[in-house]
Amino acid sequence: MKTEDELWGLLREADHMPYGSGQIALVEQIVQHADAGGFDELRFAARMQATTAYVHGGETAKSFVTFSWCRAEYDAHPDRFDRHAESLLLWQFKYMVSGLLKFPEVPLGRTRDVLDDMERRFRAGGHSLQAVYSYRHAVAAHVGDPAADEWYEKWCATPRDDNSDCVGCDPTSKVYHLVSAGDDEAAVALAQPVLAGQLTCAEQPQSILTSLLLPYLRTGRLSDAADAHRRAYRSLRGNLADLQRIGEHVVFCARTGNETRGLEIVERHLSWLDKAPHPQADMWFSAAAALLLGRLDADVLIGDVPAPELAERLAARARALAARFDARNGTANIGTLIEARLHAEPIVEHLPLSAVARTLRAGATVPAAARAAAGPLPSDPAGLLDRAEELFDEYRFTEARAAWQRFDELHPEPPFALAVRRVEGRGRMAGVDQAPEQAEAAFREAAAGYRTLGDELAALVAEARAILAPDAQERQEEVLAELTAVTERIVAIGDADTRAEARLRLEYPLLALDRLDDALAAVDSAIAEEPPRPALRAELAGRRARCLLVLERFEAAAAAAADCREQYGRLGDPPPVALAALIHGHALANLEQFDAAVQAFDAALGAAVERDPRLSALVGRARARLAGGQPAEAVDDLVEAIADHVAHGEDAPAAILRFDLASAYDQAGQPLDAAEAAESAIDVLDQIGAQDHADQTRYLLSRIYRELDEPDQALALLETLAGNLDGFDNLQSRGRMLQEAAQLLYRIDRDAQAAEKFAAAAAAFKTAGSKAAEAVQAELYCRRMRALALRWAGSIEDSLTALAEADALVTELARTVGASEAWLVWHQAMLDCDGARVHLGAGQGDEALARIKGAARALRGIGAFGDALEADLLHAELLMRSGEPAAAEPLLRSVLGTAPAGSQAGQNAAWMLAEALEAMDRPAEAAEIRQLHLEQ
Repeated sequence: MKTEDELWGLLREADHMPYGSGQIALVEQIVQHADAGGFDELRFAARMQATTAYVHGGETAKSFVTFSWCRAEYDAHPDRFDRHAESLLLWQFKYMVSGLLKFPEVPLGRTRDVLDDMERRFRAGGHSLQAVYSYRHAVAAHVGDPAADEWYEKWCATPRDDNSDCVGCDPTSKVYHLVSAGDDEAAVALAQPVLAGQLTCAEQPQSILTSLLLPYLRTGRLSDAADAHRRAYRSLRGNLADLQRIGEHVVFCARTGNETRGLEIVERHLSWLDKAPHPQADMWFSAAAALLLGRLDADVLIGDVPAPELAERLAARARALAARFDARNGTANIGTLIEARLHAEPIVEHLPLSAVARTLRAGATVPAAARAAAGPLPSDPAGLLDRAEELFDEYRFTEARAAWQRFDELHPEPPFALAVRRVEGRGRMAGVDQAPEQAEAAFREAAAGYRTLGDELAALVAEARAILAPDAQERQEEVLAELTAVTERIVAIGDADTRAEARLRLEYPLLALDRLDDALAAVDSAIAEEPPRPALRAELAGRRARCLLVLERFEAAAAAAADCREQYGRLGDPPPVALAALIHGHALANLEQFDAAVQAFDAALGAAVERDPRLSALVGRARARLAGGQPAEAVDDLVEAIADHVAHGEDAPAAILRFDLASAYDQAGQPLDAAEAAESAIDVLDQIGAQDHADQTRYLLSRIYRELDEPDQALALLETLAGNLDGFDNLQSRGRMLQEAAQLLYRIDRDAQAAEKFAAAAAAFKTAGSKAAEAVQAELYCRRMRALALRWAGSIEDSLTALAEADALVTELARTVGASEAWLVWHQAMLDCDGARVHLGAGQGDEALARIKGAARALRGIGAFGDALEADLLHAELLMRSGEPAAAEPLLRSVLGTAPAGSQAGQNAAWMLAEALEAMDRPAEAAEIRQLHLEQ
């Protein structure tokens, strides 16, 4: 049996938990223990907390019972309760009026009785009736009573007070009224000041953004509508209580041509209908899902049910619930509204919801170089083949293919010599098309044909190409041996150009075998042949730059790539210069010359004719811009590259690039876009088994969620990461994930959970400590923070035990590494500060003072002056608490003298010094301190 103090501590912990089943379970447990222990004040407080938990956690029906109990208890024993209890009870009347309307089995008279009781209490307490009029309007609007307009006017005309809905929720309800009246412009105008202000309610801004979806669309504010959907849905998607509002986002998708997105939402939340927070949410979500699914084809299955069939079932479900409401209300209002939802027409043909979608919608931008024609094709067969081969050697693969196809059209039965060349051309294009078997067969056929013609050199070249054609990673040694033998024969009879090309081919298997130095030597041997053809010399320079880049000899690679670009420049910058510029860009980026790298990638984009080099240049430029502090510009490149991959059905590379896009958005101060980019990547990365990429994305997303103040989503990702890092070699990383989760829980005042996570992190660091010195410090930090978290959670005995464990670890470290180590001095001093807080929480003032005395001096000794100021402030606070203001005065004056002007430490010191002076009966000096410091 838990003590009353322990139960109060749990209730405080529950108050900081997110709404949902976990919070509800804990509060229900507290209620049971409070009833068993007969703790009257706690019984009331726990049920009041339960009412709120039920309403916001998706179990509305349970709130009626707890509220009724509290109302009866309050009325029976008014002397037991303070004004805070009265205010909370009055606030929860609004929950009741709203909640009772949502259950068709509850007679309308009961709701009106509760509303009358609410008004009576508000009048008796001298409160504004603004909230009463708001809920009278809600009842009238629900049943379709024209009096709703009159109540709306009274609601707007009556001054607000502390019992009014928050500054976000009150206008949200008004927006819905204006939208139903068709006054979209007024609805948008009413909401703008709210969105521009600071909203702290748990239901905002997602509720008001949801209310604006329809008026934004109907007034043509399409970008605002898309943004409102993206921002609001992500805040609603995790809470069962928001099922009805989630339905509005399904409707939004159905009416904006976003059926795929809507289907994802329906599939994610369809199972919630089995546990809907109330029949009204069930009805409205069912109608929304029916609308969306009714727009899909029969081959779209949800489970094993075709979408149109499920749409019919859900429409029938919504209509049946509407009939129950109308029977209860004695009007046809709800049925009419549901039919309007079921037959809602599209407002926009397609509204892109992301930058990638907008780029896909607009179509990919084709660079000028890609549009430029390579010149007219000759018609004579030999000239046409010459031109096709030239185009291929210039990496103009699309135009080379067109030239060969033109040859086939004009010369379907060419002379044998030309037919052999055409077969070799088929082999070259098959390699581009990644059809290695077809490529090898074509090259073998061409080699045989050349031998028939008596051209042994051409036959050997075709044979060399045939050897390289197969995707034979597992037999590269054999490939190298065969190719070496053929190369020796070519070198023996070929001219300088042919010899250089033959030696250059050896680079491919050597790179595949990771014999990087030998690959570079092969390129250098080709350069040593001094081929006369300028384009070949330029290509050799480029291949040398590539080898140097792979070898991570970045300065040499940059120089070789610059030489290559210069050579191609003398030839009029043919398309291969794009590859040289790509290599140059990557080398410069690795040298952290990001501006120069961007210029090189610009050149690559300007010259790139084919898709692959263009994509590589886009991605390279994006990453250089991102590393060089230009995230907004990087976003544009990444969006275009991702859209290209998506358009070609290439989900895997698109997912990998979405991580870069998320990073770029994050650095550009667009966390919402960053989250969406990362979220869309993780599932694909998991599916393709890219675990490292997926976890890297999860970690980035966890940080973004923290920026978006979505702690539960961040915690879920950190938990997943900690679970994935389950190997012994990953213990330190696992500890770091658990530590970050603990720090996040501590920051949002979920102290008991934070203590558990700090303990788990410390255990992971302890196991890893023998292999990593920094893990020892991390373990010590987590043990210290565990003690502090337990103190704030009200677990006093556990906090003292945890403090003793941290002390023991410091003692052991002092013995093994030496007490004078600066890092250990810092940890010992910080542990003394937090230990003082723990002792203070335990009512052990003398022990707290004993611990804090030497902390500031130790911190100054290692140059930690900021921490030393905080230690002095804590020391002064403890002296004040122990009734020693005179002893606190010199400490506080010292802090005032050393703290930066206007700093928080200085302000705190001034405030405490003024209090100390007043305690010593020196009011004039206290006033002077306030005048000099606190009013600055």
